[in-house]
Amino acid sequence: MPVTVNHTGITVRDLDRAEAIFRDLFGFETYSRAPRDPAIISAVTGVPGTRVEIIYMRNGATNIELLCYSGPDGRQDYRPRPVDLGSLHMAMNVTEMDEMLEKARAWPMEQVGEVIEIDQGPNTGSRIVYFRTPEEGLIIEMIEKKAP
Repeated sequence: MPVTVNHTGITVRDLDRAEAIFRDLFGFETYSRAPRDPAIISAVTGVPGTRVEIIYMRNGATNIELLCYSGPDGRQDYRPRPVDLGSLHMAMNVTEMDEMLEKARAWPMEQVGEVIEIDQGPNTGSRIVYFRTPEEGLIIEMIEKKAP
């Protein structure tokens, strides 16, 4: 039986801001937004008292799920470094790296490291950089492929 990726879920603090970043900066389109039944979400997450509103967005074949939890109380904020176990990042292909750097900084998003050129692997010759969203701490990598 073939297995394919359905979506990547990202927990966010501010649903409107996260939707705007993915829409305006990275070209995603919203195709669903709604709260979910707390009993069902509590059963799925294994956390009693869970309340959430969810947005589904797409860019081509890539789907993301933005989840904004309003319960239960006592939720925590984790900000793993890119090298820490359990850390995830999302990579975006861009065509004008310098322009995207300025746009990302204007949101504002924090540049984590330096813009570097990859010297090996499938992205050899590409320029990459990591940014972190201030609200949720999501690491977003931008990749500018080497011109053919």
